[in-house]
Amino acid sequence: MPSIETIQTDILVLGSGGAGLFAALHAHQANPNLHITIAVKGLLGKCGCTRMVQGGYNVALAEGDSVERHFMDTIEGGKWLSDQELAWTLVTKSVERIHELENELGCFFDRNPDGTIHQKAFAGQTFDRTVHKGDLTGIEIINRLAEQVWARGIHRLEEHRAIELIKSTDGKAIAGVLMLNMRTGQFVMVRAKAVLLGTGGGPTMYKYHTPSGDKSCDGLAMALRAGLTLRDMEMVQFHPTGMLAGPDTRMTGTVLEEGLRGAGGYLLNGNKERFMGNYDPRNERATRDIVSRSIYSEMRAGRVSPNGGVYIQMHHLGPENVRKLFKGMVERCADSGFDLAGGLVEVVPTAHYMMGGVVFHADTSTDLPGLFAAGEDTGGVHGANRLGGNGVANSTVFGGIAGDTMAHYVSNREFLEPNQESIEQSIAMHRKPLTQAQGDIEFIRDELADCMWDQVGILRNQNDLVAARERLDRLDAMLQTMGVGDTNPAFNLTWQDWMNLRNLLLVSKTVVEAALVRENSRGAHYREDYPEEGDLETSYYTAVQMDGDQLRIDKKPVIFSMVKPGETILVEA
Repeated sequence: MPSIETIQTDILVLGSGGAGLFAALHAHQANPNLHITIAVKGLLGKCGCTRMVQGGYNVALAEGDSVERHFMDTIEGGKWLSDQELAWTLVTKSVERIHELENELGCFFDRNPDGTIHQKAFAGQTFDRTVHKGDLTGIEIINRLAEQVWARGIHRLEEHRAIELIKSTDGKAIAGVLMLNMRTGQFVMVRAKAVLLGTGGGPTMYKYHTPSGDKSCDGLAMALRAGLTLRDMEMVQFHPTGMLAGPDTRMTGTVLEEGLRGAGGYLLNGNKERFMGNYDPRNERATRDIVSRSIYSEMRAGRVSPNGGVYIQMHHLGPENVRKLFKGMVERCADSGFDLAGGLVEVVPTAHYMMGGVVFHADTSTDLPGLFAAGEDTGGVHGANRLGGNGVANSTVFGGIAGDTMAHYVSNREFLEPNQESIEQSIAMHRKPLTQAQGDIEFIRDELADCMWDQVGILRNQNDLVAARERLDRLDAMLQTMGVGDTNPAFNLTWQDWMNLRNLLLVSKTVVEAALVRENSRGAHYREDYPEEGDLETSYYTAVQMDGDQLRIDKKPVIFSMVKPGETILVEA
């Protein structure tokens, strides 16, 4: 096999969302002499999920709130499946991180008349603690982070996708990452002393989904192939209100943020009737899992809007007020022909976030020495349900920790020799579609979307999950025999789609296996055949690993290190 380009860098960051950019900045701050490289599938500052965050950032700042209260909301919202050390790290460090975002990075968040930071209501929380900049919070955060990365001369590999985590020759640690330069179609081996997995999750295997289509669970798939354990993979969060603009636009699935319901928006079924009170006393401000299931129940009962969803109504709050508070949302809806401020907008539950991911520790280290993880690639922080506003907090909190940890880790370490056989095997696997006759990749993508939405979606049962397992195996076998033809590999989007589907199919299988094992209903995972939540005190989480070509799944007990079910760490005044 001809030699490939090799690059060396002390720290390699995969992904340029909140986790990746914060990691790079913190590592540089800890040691400005380090060679730090950010590799990203798209363009730095212009892609990833953090940029798409509308709602905001949960943090206990206001009088009457506390980190203990934020912690209890997170644990109870996660149905007692969270790793409590990780959840505690989230709520305590987010206070530090929000001040860093404002005072060191220059983020302008909305403020109250008295000059304090404004915090709005988000579902599932006992206090209004969501910091925001209108409804375009993610753009503000990513723009400021990207500016600082550019100013510090941190190296960038744009339009480079990570292909494989490459271990050292003895297999005991990571030696680097095999990348593909999407611009040229050539493979590149990036040797690194430390690697951050920060590619983001992105459940784009579902028919309706919020992340951009280039998100394909690459980090989770690479972690599986490298022998790492994923936890809580059955916990896929559906945002209740994705725009439903019809099948002919990619705007379908785009989030209409939770602040709309927090501010008092109504959900109406196809008969224009408000229905959430039939399902939960909190009405539209119930947690995302409950609202999503309630909408889906209305859809199954046939009480649907013209495109098959339900409506969100805001005009009772005053159209001018809505235009002022939710400028981004109003404009987004107008682009698709809807009047959010004065009319009704069709919505549908949309696959939004994966609570599951790589098992990692509070310092962001993983079980593979030299590999660190942060953000949506990780599991354990949110348990069975992520509170809106805890996602960007998670990415920035643990991204910053990762940068600090990696800067310390790489000091006085040498580069490890990568396993050449692994590199050659991966290149051969990924080049295979270029040598096979062109097939209908779009058919596989559509089948995958229908399978996951219909059989592994908001409501699940044994028969559907078993059928999905067989269907995914057939699609995987079909993809392996399907090629993209002998075409130019440079900017070959069909080839990229093939790789995306390979990763999505593998991760989809972990969702199915974990959903089959969890014979109860917790948070985002609802089994119609096991509707009870099960005993909280003997809670377990699912753990899945690759065993050869097969997936092995185990149940592991949740450790209640700070608080047990039925207890609280809140002290009554």
